[in-house]
Amino acid sequence: MLNTLTTAWASLPDIVRSTTVSTLWIIAVCIVLILCVAFTTLWERKVIGWMQLRRGPNRVAILGMLPGLGQPFADVLKLITKELIIPAKANKILYTLAPAITLVTAFVAWVVIPFSPDLIIANVNAGLLFLLALTSAGVYGVILAGWASNSKYAFLGAMRSAAQIVAYEIAMGFALVGVLMAAGSLNLGDIVRHQAGGMFTWNWTWLFPLFVVYFISGVAETNRAPFDVAEGESEIVAGFHVEYSGMAFALFFLAEYANMLLISFLTAVFFVGGWLSPFDGWPVLGNTILATPSFGWLALKAFCFLFLFLWFRATFPRYRYDQIMRLGWKVLIPVTIVWIFVEGVLSWAHVGPWHTP
Repeated sequence: MLNTLTTAWASLPDIVRSTTVSTLWIIAVCIVLILCVAFTTLWERKVIGWMQLRRGPNRVAILGMLPGLGQPFADVLKLITKELIIPAKANKILYTLAPAITLVTAFVAWVVIPFSPDLIIANVNAGLLFLLALTSAGVYGVILAGWASNSKYAFLGAMRSAAQIVAYEIAMGFALVGVLMAAGSLNLGDIVRHQAGGMFTWNWTWLFPLFVVYFISGVAETNRAPFDVAEGESEIVAGFHVEYSGMAFALFFLAEYANMLLISFLTAVFFVGGWLSPFDGWPVLGNTILATPSFGWLALKAFCFLFLFLWFRATFPRYRYDQIMRLGWKVLIPVTIVWIFVEGVLSWAHVGPWHTP
């Protein structure tokens, strides 16, 4: 039986086999990502509860064990069973399309992320450009959700969110220009390999201001605290998705947490060596597991950045909208422009780890 299947598989055209393998990887990544989002919501409530000296979710158990671990599944069941209400005067096509656009852009970006030296779904040479295009397209879901709802509150929230996303998208783009100048490639795998040599050869050392700007912009672009003015209860209720309920709202919720995970992984890839070990090149460790590049190092780095998202929410008060826009346009963007100029001068003077004689 096994030999028959192996022979049948080998007889298939190369394009069919590569398409099948890529499809299976995409399905696997989507399933893992959805589970990660579910348990990130639980982790967030547990972390914030720990910081506020309370327990967090501790009622819903799985098979009577580990109280609180079943909370994400209870939340999913609740959202599935809630009624999906579409406003009478809404544009039903765009109203339905908006959450799908937001979710698809958050998920598709994962196809170009290098998880390990040998594991990447689509090894695209212009992967960095692909990511910029996708993250820019995500704002259309926000705008359509606010406009198609035919609600003044939702539309006002959409305009505020869109303006915030565009402002910080520019800062993120400029920060990635610095990464491109350092690595000399748009391929994410090449960007990671260029940082080989240990933690002090990673991009965060010479591009530290761009590293800080990129992560802050990522927090703002995902509408997370302290930049979550779209959901300021005292201002405009729930923002652009105020008219959504049930699974339609769940798609926006899923996209937000998927984007948090995405920003955490991308920050690790661009600035802290991706799958590379911080002990790379240490003679004492040789070829041990501590010095070997692997997905474990990428996951650990992304875990640390994701924890910062949760820590920020428990620590900082929400900014006013004018403060958010001033930070984006008058602080972060000028910082990136200045540092790109500094990086250009250093490269011209043959100073820095990115220069190849």
